[in-house]
Amino acid sequence: MLGRAKEQLPETLRNRERFEVIKVKGLLQGNKTVLSNMMQIAEQLQRPIEHLGKYLSKELAAKADLKQGYVIFNAKIPSAKINEKILSYVEIYVMCKQCARPDTSMTKNGSAWVIGCQACGAKYTAKGVI
Repeated sequence: MLGRAKEQLPETLRNRERFEVIKVKGLLQGNKTVLSNMMQIAEQLQRPIEHLGKYLSKELAAKADLKQGYVIFNAKIPSAKINEKILSYVEIYVMCKQCARPDTSMTKNGSAWVIGCQACGAKYTAKGVI
């Protein structure tokens, strides 16, 4: 019965990833881009919003201000480009290098950031951290 039920599931449900990053909700105001759901994205990734905002600011070459859970860039930036940079952030700072799972935590040890995986127990320093 279980095999028959799996065969009847649509293909989109079978191939769905366990971890999907929330897409940004951006709003253009003049020459500025305001991201309204950045706090939700940072909470989902279990990373400080300041770290994520600083990374995006550096990668997008635009000054970013954090105000009340919003990130405001002093440039017009398409949301597709911001989503692309968030995915690269996830690859570098969220996904475990050993087991490729998102079950990691990031702590500061002196001047270096250490990423520890709760799934496999791996620990390593994050390279290129801001």
